Amino acid sequence: MKKFILFLLIIAGFSTIWLYMTERTGLIPIADTSLDVHFTEEKGVMTMHWTPLPYPCRYEVECFSETTGRTTDGKTRLHRFSSDTTKTASFRVPPTTIPMFYQVSAYGLFGKIAGPFPLISNPVYTEPFTPHSIFHYTEDSPASLKPFLVWHPVPGAVCYEIEILSAPPETEGGVKLSDKNNLFDTQRVYTNGYQADLTQWKDRKELYWRVRALTLEKKAIGEFSRAERIVVDAAAPLPDAPLINTFVQMPDEYPLLYPVYQWIPMNGVIRYEVELMYSPPEEKYAKTPPPDREWHRIANDSFSCYDEYKREDPGDYYWRVRAIDEDGNTIGRYSETASFHVPETKGRPYAAAFGDSITHGGGAISYSPANREYDYMTYLDFPAMNLGQSGDRSRESALRFEEDVLPYRPYNLIILTGSNDLRSDRPAEEIINDLAIIRDKCIANDIRPIFLTLMPIHPKNIFTAFRTETSDGWRNKLTKINTFIRKQEYYIDLEPFFYDNTKTQLDATMAIDGLHPDICGKMLMAEIINANRSLFREP
Repeated sequence: MKKFILFLLIIAGFSTIWLYMTERTGLIPIADTSLDVHFTEEKGVMTMHWTPLPYPCRYEVECFSETTGRTTDGKTRLHRFSSDTTKTASFRVPPTTIPMFYQVSAYGLFGKIAGPFPLISNPVYTEPFTPHSIFHYTEDSPASLKPFLVWHPVPGAVCYEIEILSAPPETEGGVKLSDKNNLFDTQRVYTNGYQADLTQWKDRKELYWRVRALTLEKKAIGEFSRAERIVVDAAAPLPDAPLINTFVQMPDEYPLLYPVYQWIPMNGVIRYEVELMYSPPEEKYAKTPPPDREWHRIANDSFSCYDEYKREDPGDYYWRVRAIDEDGNTIGRYSETASFHVPETKGRPYAAAFGDSITHGGGAISYSPANREYDYMTYLDFPAMNLGQSGDRSRESALRFEEDVLPYRPYNLIILTGSNDLRSDRPAEEIINDLAIIRDKCIANDIRPIFLTLMPIHPKNIFTAFRTETSDGWRNKLTKINTFIRKQEYYIDLEPFFYDNTKTQLDATMAIDGLHPDICGKMLMAEIINANRSLFREP
């Protein structure tokens, strides 16, 4: 028995030496191998595949986005988004609504044996930007007469134009509607999905559709998507519920303290109710509300709803939405049930962000904080809790400090509030007093307050987007508030980076609505914060 064990040890030793020599000396030319990469997608879930290397190994896949190049040196760089390992030659790509790049490295028993291989770009986000269909209606999976058409959103799009066609367009792409085959078109689409009504063409066995992205002024962003064939089954059941919109929703380490729920609306229905539960509903496709729901609210618009209560207790939360008529009766039935998880906070978080809607997230008018590409924390080099609440003025932020910040006591609190006050007649001195209150509360609770200077605004675009006027004295107020902030021990100066060429107002390319930075603006905010990492207190 001892001889047998000795024999096994000798074999194991020689195998280990052989593996080491193979990996260290290049007996097998792994490092010279190139990756043959392709992507597959099913209902918005994208997977990257490559040819396995001729050696047993695990793979590390790093995900990167490109920086704006608008910081002090004017250079673009790659921001490392995340990394993961896999034992197979495939990787489920994290949901993304911005151009992303992936880099693969191979590791053996004794360390890296190949790579990093050249960057691989996400095939969805190529120039010119065109929406890419997520749902496909084929002979094996035909559409009803009221199908949901869903696509990957285009960064910065305020709305979309849908075109239904009798046949493929004369020319693919471009920005013009088809002269010959157009059956229907609309520009009143404010999310990345639309329930089409094909009943007037019920005798047709197939149709086509395409979509393009538009700005606030209805100018084209990129081109029309490639025309997508719709195989129609007039006898198929009609969808009779809103469609939960978690497609291509970027992940984040921390959920929003104040959640936002969003969906793709039913055709012609403008009134909805969202409900939240602590456990999945007993009746999945109900038509009436359950008696034990925790919270419900009538939506302010037709495709999203902001929760006015914070969801801080650890555990799973379940939510769904129903279309309702003026009397509160369900139109059709409830949607599918979605869920989110609030993790238990162990110890003090490294950082948290506190403030109004610029912190909470959202942008380009149509995107809510649930779209994490419009959240500057998404692009930070470190994890940070999002303690923002849309609609806050500086007074509301100061008042909710004990309830929303103290339960976590982050080592560092990034503070940006007062932007909503710029538009009002509220004097700068009151806003400064609120900021001083927040600062003093941080210091009293061993939290480092790191202030961000307020960014300029664009009154004309604010009026265009929201039909609200801006106080004429906003520039003077901005100067006073930021002068106070620059006198604090810890602050990060955002203001100079966000002016347009006139140096008098917010750069419209950074914020379509004149107030809330869009994707590029949120990226730039994070890049400036990352460059000032030395201000942050280490635990």
